[in-house]
Amino acid sequence: MKDSTAIEAKGITKSYGNRMILKDINLRVEKGTIFAVLGPNGAGKTTAVRILSTLTKPDGGEARIAGYDLSSKSKLIRSKISLTGQYAAVDEKLTGRENMYMIGELCNISKKETKKRTQQLLEQFDLTTDADKISSTYSGGMRRKLDLAMSLINSPEVIFLDEPTTGLDPRSRKAMWGIISDLRKEGVTIFLTTQYLEEADQLADRIVVIDDGMVVAEGTSEDLKSRVGDRSLRLTFATIEATKAAASLFDPGDILSAGEGMTISIKTDGSIARTKQIMDTLHAAKAQPADMVFHSPSLDEVFFALTGSNDKKKDSSDEN
Repeated sequence: MKDSTAIEAKGITKSYGNRMILKDINLRVEKGTIFAVLGPNGAGKTTAVRILSTLTKPDGGEARIAGYDLSSKSKLIRSKISLTGQYAAVDEKLTGRENMYMIGELCNISKKETKKRTQQLLEQFDLTTDADKISSTYSGGMRRKLDLAMSLINSPEVIFLDEPTTGLDPRSRKAMWGIISDLRKEGVTIFLTTQYLEEADQLADRIVVIDDGMVVAEGTSEDLKSRVGDRSLRLTFATIEATKAAASLFDPGDILSAGEGMTISIKTDGSIARTKQIMDTLHAAKAQPADMVFHSPSLDEVFFALTGSNDKKKDSSDEN
């Protein structure tokens, strides 16, 4: 049976001085999926990426990347992976095309194959028009696209993306999301760290939340959201009396909250049948809401519930 695992880490630990950065980290990433790592600054995300991409040795634990043992086959692993860091590693004195050629040479790819791959990637990333311009003239979004294109020159099986959309404007960020999704469709495994919760929600097949060097939760986006609350139908009425009357129509266990004033929240699974049941109950009692809004727990709520305040301060040599 063919192994479907692209990355597997068991008991990974790492310290800098007296500070423990990673504490017994266990991860498993399926081939051809997007695996997102969320966490506040100082959580250990970048250290995890550096270890799994062979740049930093762990103090303890073991891992297999693209089928090879991390401790003994790091050279082979490097031939199967690529890494794009938080800041675009582009030589600003070279053109976009020259940057691509340079990486091809560093990866010991033949000139013929490098030229072919460069043209394919420039077209894929919509960079052909500007390919022969000095990269210092590129916008931030273009530099990030070029950086990612450079990391694909050797057709890697696994790509590590460490906060790839940091500093991009919303339009460029959405464009990068599209590129990342397309890579997954091509069968590439993507290990993504991010602080943008919407990014993980939109892209990831599976999400792990790291806080203070430890894995505090793992699952799909929906799995994690279900941990912090139920879906609800928020109903607003014209008067306090009408609100109280409407609330009395439902089982107390279905009332998730009675907001201040004229709003109540009723538990729902989000189905049409359940919504119809609620509305039929209100209609039969002539209790017509003035407004109705569906609410589902967001990844933001999950993040803050699991990691605490968003302004939690960390004293760490690890930036992420």
